[in-house]
Amino acid sequence: MSEASGKRINKFLSEAGICSRREADRMIELGQVTINGKVPTTGQRVKPRDKVRVNGHEVENNAVEPVYLLFNKPTGIVTTTDSSEPDNVINFVNYPERIFPVGRLDKDSEGLLILTNDGDVVNKILRAGNQHDKVYEVTVDKPVTEKFVHDMGHGVPILGQVTKKCKVEQVAPFIFRITLQQGLNRQIRRMCEYFGYEVQKLKRTRIMHLNLDLPPGDWRPFTDQELATMEQLLAKSSKTQQSSSKSKAPNKSNPTGGPKPKGKLKKPGHAARGGKPGGGPRSANSKGGKAGGRNKSNRGRRR
Repeated sequence: MSEASGKRINKFLSEAGICSRREADRMIELGQVTINGKVPTTGQRVKPRDKVRVNGHEVENNAVEPVYLLFNKPTGIVTTTDSSEPDNVINFVNYPERIFPVGRLDKDSEGLLILTNDGDVVNKILRAGNQHDKVYEVTVDKPVTEKFVHDMGHGVPILGQVTKKCKVEQVAPFIFRITLQQGLNRQIRRMCEYFGYEVQKLKRTRIMHLNLDLPPGDWRPFTDQELATMEQLLAKSSKTQQSSSKSKAPNKSNPTGGPKPKGKLKKPGHAARGGKPGGGPRSANSKGGKAGGRNKSNRGRRR
């Protein structure tokens, strides 16, 4: 876990119902707040196992250790958490805690996929308005031409709208690379179909700064540097279209722009920590033990 992760102490105290963020900052300045026995600096972050006290009284820390994984999804695996789908990605990876995919890749597509338990990052990464690149390498059934490359990059009418302009470049006679900042349903395949091309192979090779560096079926945690860079890139990203437009127009339900009354906070549900994937494959770094059986749910491999 990087130093940049965790929740700011003023936000932590506010969400715990202790006080407002502004009041929390004042209490920190007065030395009334401690983290692990020491007075924190303004803006210091609270980690899941930290002990926070206000005037000597401990504040319950319900934070869940965040999980961020990179996974090279093979073809045939379905990007869903639905347990009724036998080839769902969660069973394949077989991680010991609850996680979910960020976005999706079609069953017949492959490549880089982020898996996490952090719901805040999902829409920040996926919203086209946040302008985060996703790069794909695509093999088609006919030679790639200059006109095809130009037209693909300048907006294609699909699903009742015209796709955003994007970067497209040829890398081989039948292969091109495309960089998207939006993610319409089967977007690349539909774009190719519009020009009479059929996709033979589609692989995602990059999401923002994260590059595909794993064999198909393998996964690994983010490095500290990857996590720190992601947090920097997402710092100014909004989770929803509404949140990005709040500063542009007053909220009709709150025309004064003043603070809204606090509602009851929900405690995040999460799976119990600890333990190893049942019957799952051993880590690439482990030296003992045997890999699981041939059950499909045990095929994901850690790197």
